[in-house]
Amino acid sequence: MKLLIVEDNERVALFLKKGLSESGHTADHADNGRDGMFLAASEPYDAIIMDRMLPGGIDGLAIVETLRKTGNKIPILILSALSGVDDRIKGLKSGGDDYLVKPFAFGELLARLDALLRRSQDARSDTTLAVDDLHMDLLSHKVTRAGKPVALQPREFKLLEYLMRHANQVVTRTMLLENVWDYHFDPQTNVVDVHVSKLRQKIDAGMERQLLRTVRNAGYMLTADD
Repeated sequence: MKLLIVEDNERVALFLKKGLSESGHTADHADNGRDGMFLAASEPYDAIIMDRMLPGGIDGLAIVETLRKTGNKIPILILSALSGVDDRIKGLKSGGDDYLVKPFAFGELLARLDALLRRSQDARSDTTLAVDDLHMDLLSHKVTRAGKPVALQPREFKLLEYLMRHANQVVTRTMLLENVWDYHFDPQTNVVDVHVSKLRQKIDAGMERQLLRTVRNAGYMLTADD
């Protein structure tokens, strides 16, 4: 992991850097709120260890709140001598992902960081889908094929999302009606076929490899397999 330590106590900061280095991680250090805010907002870190009470005109919770308001989802472990229940609640409500009270055991801090990183990686994987060179970002609602943007209508996006979540599986018209259109009956229309046809034009037109296949007498399949 590449970590940022925002801690004004030099002894604690050195202890953290030494322990993290021995565990195979690298860490930058800011000893005040101003520098901590700058580094947190401008550098790519896997996680931040954030003290609450900092010099520099901005405290730890203000940094956390600012990062969250700007959409920054980096895992943050708040490390503080403030141990009351209300203090911990305030830290977590500000946007902190975990709260560890000083004095602390380094082994516990490292285990908490590992847990935060695992959750962060799981969350990222849940927000992106990919089939071959077709990519979907569920947060930004952006779709690309071979690196080029694909403009989709909301229903087309939902249809493609369902097909991508069930890649390499035959998806029937009934499954699509229930999960994309929320129909629990057959409307006796060709709405599915029309939307699939439009979607195929947008993601497969001009491409050497066709991903969206029609499975005769069964339904559809999104696959990169030949």
